[in-house]
Amino acid sequence: MTTSKGGMLMNINGKDLYVAFQNTYKNAPTIVFLHDSLGCVTLWRDLPQKLADATQCNVLAYDRLGYGQSEPMNSYKRPVNYLELEADVLNDLLNTFDIDQTILFGHSDGGSIALIAASKYAVRITAVICEAAHIFVEDVTLRGISKAIEAYRNTDLAERLQKYHGNKVDTIFKAWTETWTGSDYRDWNIEHFLPCIKCPLLFIQGEADEYGTLNQVEKTISGISGKAEKYIIPDVGHTPHKEAAGLTFNSVKGFINKIYA
Repeated sequence: MTTSKGGMLMNINGKDLYVAFQNTYKNAPTIVFLHDSLGCVTLWRDLPQKLADATQCNVLAYDRLGYGQSEPMNSYKRPVNYLELEADVLNDLLNTFDIDQTILFGHSDGGSIALIAASKYAVRITAVICEAAHIFVEDVTLRGISKAIEAYRNTDLAERLQKYHGNKVDTIFKAWTETWTGSDYRDWNIEHFLPCIKCPLLFIQGEADEYGTLNQVEKTISGISGKAEKYIIPDVGHTPHKEAAGLTFNSVKGFINKIYA
């Protein structure tokens, strides 16, 4: 175990993952933050700490393999079920820290991982907040990725990402874009996981999300077995926790406090 900037490298299934865990409140739930396809612990900025203070929950955030301060990926090539495999890694991480009262807060890819984990490991997941999650591939998703590829080629996007991922940037970008635009991924769908989700769920989405329509929201909340609610924010894109930070924070805080009042 190696400590680094307030977090540590934990060996999970033979891979070193960077984990930041604040275990302040005894017998309280832990909010676990699951980043997006180009994200990392650092890019959550002060949101985990603010939610910890506002809800008196513990918080854990980690960089998935290849991201941030975690060990690099061996290859950018991913299997179609890579998000399900990430849900399994998440469960192994929760086992390592002996966390059983878990609130999952996942953005984009992280939101999809949260849904799968809540289905497969329902006993330990007590609530889910999914922000801009996907449960199937849409044309708008592919158009958004195409624009991101152009930005990566023609702007300073790669340089900006290097600040957070170092020399792993090309690999994670190709892992995201080449997986999602591959012909074998066009039929990817995780709706079959939804009926096994029995915990409360909040789905947050920007009405102007450039990677997904509100159909993602409606099919998710109608597909789970537990209580579900949505929070749609007008004039906001794919990252509500940055683009509408105050509104998103208040929505999440209210959802958590209502459950654990």
